[in-house]
Amino acid sequence: MKDFKNKIVVVTGAGSGMGKEYAFQFAKLGAKLALNDYNKTTLEDVKNELNTQGYKDVIIGDFDVADKERMYAFADKVKEAFGNAHVIINNAGIEGATEKFIDITDKDFERLMNINFYGVVNGSRAFLPHLIANNEGALVNIASVFGLQGMPTQSDYCASKFAVRGFTEALMVEFYESPIQIHIVHPGGINTNIAQHELSAQFAEKYLTTTSKSIVKHIIKGIRKNKFKIVYGQDSLRVWFAANFLPKRLSVAFINYEMKRRLDF
Repeated sequence: MKDFKNKIVVVTGAGSGMGKEYAFQFAKLGAKLALNDYNKTTLEDVKNELNTQGYKDVIIGDFDVADKERMYAFADKVKEAFGNAHVIINNAGIEGATEKFIDITDKDFERLMNINFYGVVNGSRAFLPHLIANNEGALVNIASVFGLQGMPTQSDYCASKFAVRGFTEALMVEFYESPIQIHIVHPGGINTNIAQHELSAQFAEKYLTTTSKSIVKHIIKGIRKNKFKIVYGQDSLRVWFAANFLPKRLSVAFINYEMKRRLDF
């Protein structure tokens, strides 16, 4: 896809960070927007800000992406308001417990998987029929550099992002001969408000330096070029290199050194 004018773009997790930036960048390109976030207040703020700037074709749905029935209902709402969607950005996600695996509760692990992985599955299942009906479109699933290489105190988050990667790469093969584009994004070091725990906030201060605007513009270029895998952000290429070219023992040693250098874990 190269032209987004009058195209219908769905963004989950659009109340802040990268999700909010997707909304504004696609609005500037003339798209109609269907925005989701679990936080009704921030989502309404984004819609009002868009409306104030003259972007009127905006509908919202405040719900948890882990709720598949609400996701299916949102897909129906989008179709009724605008027609079939053209671009799906499965962006919603939460940070992990930021603890060693043995200290993470079953409840917290399952909650993160339900949002970060099943939220992507739900968005894909609800909206892929729209793209198929249009005989064009792009599905963009947001993973992380933590979906390329395992990280200490991030076993839950890594599990969710590796799952998103495997799921999306399977879709790439299934839709390879179709006009539907499938993209996986591995952001690294993006400055958003996802980091809430003390250790992750410490990590964010030192590591999360790439702006949301920078990566979103890069991703839109990637969609236009039909780039399957998009790796971008602070230190993302270093992680990508370690994950893809170093023997596993060396990549583990490299990550261990880097994380101890940055944080006391």
